[in-house]
Amino acid sequence: MARHVRIRVSGGMYHVCARGHNRGMLFCCDADREHFLELLQEARERFRLRVYAFCLMPNHYHVLVGTPEGNISQGMQWVNGSYGIWYNRRHDRTGHLFGERFKAVLVEDGNWLLSASVYVHMNCVAVESMGLGKKERAVQRKGMAKEPTVDEVDMRLKALREYRWSSYRCYAGYEKMPEWLDSGVLLRRAKQEGKEPVKCYRDLVEDKIKQGVDESIGAQTKWGLILGGERFARKVRRHLKVVRESKGRTELSRWMSFGEIVKIVERLKKAKWEEFRDRSGDEGRDLVLWACRRFSGMTLREVGECASGMDYSAVAVSVIRFVKRSKTDRKLRKLMKKVADKCQM
Repeated sequence: MARHVRIRVSGGMYHVCARGHNRGMLFCCDADREHFLELLQEARERFRLRVYAFCLMPNHYHVLVGTPEGNISQGMQWVNGSYGIWYNRRHDRTGHLFGERFKAVLVEDGNWLLSASVYVHMNCVAVESMGLGKKERAVQRKGMAKEPTVDEVDMRLKALREYRWSSYRCYAGYEKMPEWLDSGVLLRRAKQEGKEPVKCYRDLVEDKIKQGVDESIGAQTKWGLILGGERFARKVRRHLKVVRESKGRTELSRWMSFGEIVKIVERLKKAKWEEFRDRSGDEGRDLVLWACRRFSGMTLREVGECASGMDYSAVAVSVIRFVKRSKTDRKLRKLMKKVADKCQM
C-alpha cells in the first residue's frame, strides 16, 4: 500500500500528466494519437470535463482540463484505462501501458492557468530533443541557461509551429480550432487591449521560445500538488486529505462486443439488425453506432467495418448527428438510457 495526498475540492482546473510504464511508448503512430483524442472528447461529454490544452509526446502526454463536477480522478482514469485496453489489443501486448497513477496539479485561474498552458504547449520543444546532456538539462530547468542563438530559436519555433499533436497550432491561428476544445478561457486571459486574442497568445508563447525554453514551472508547485499564489495554496491546503490507496488500479468494466450491442438494440426494437440496418430514418442503426463508441472500445473504422462497411467518417458524422438529435427528442434519450443501462450491467 502507498500513501497519497488527494485534494478534496468541488471542482477546479488541472494540469494532468501521465507517462508510459518504464518510460515506454504511449503513441506509436498517428492512429494511436487520434484515438486518444477521441477518448478525450468522449470524456469531455461523459464526465463534463473542459479541455483547454493538450500535447501528446511519444511516451507521455500533458492535458489542461477543468472539472466543474470535481471528478478529475474518474475522468482521467477512464481515459487512461480505455486507451490502455485499446492500445494493448491493437498492438497485441499485455500488461500495464501507463506507469504510476497520472499526476494532476491543481492550477489557480488567471495568469497561473495561462502559464500552465504555455508549459503544456512548449513540451514539443523540450530540451531533451535539442541534444543537451543531463547537466545542461538541469541548468535549463532552473532557468539559468544561456540565451539561445538565432539558429536555436529558429529551430525551436519551427518545431513548435509544425508539431501536429498539440493544441498550440489552433491557439496560434495556424489551423482551425476544434469545437471540443474550450479555447475561450485561455484566449480571454491572453488578450490585450486593441489586439486579436490569437495573436496575443501566439506572441506570449513564441516570445518564451525566443528567450529560452523555461521549464521552471514545475518548481513553482506547492507540495507537488498546487500551482498558484500563496493565498490560493493556503485555501486549498485546508481541503487536503491523506488517504491510503493501493498501487494497482481497478480495471474498467468489460467492453461490449459489436454483436452484444446489436442484440441489446434488437430486443428493445423487437426487430432484427438486418431489418433496420439500412432503413432510412430509423434510429436503430445510429443507436448501435453510438453505443459501440461508448461501450465497445472500438475505433470509428472498426465500427464502420462491422456496420456493413461504413466509412469511418460516416460513422463519426452519424454519431454526432444522433447525439444532437437526442437533445430535443425525449423518446430517443430514454432509448439511449435503456441501452446504456444494459451495456453497463
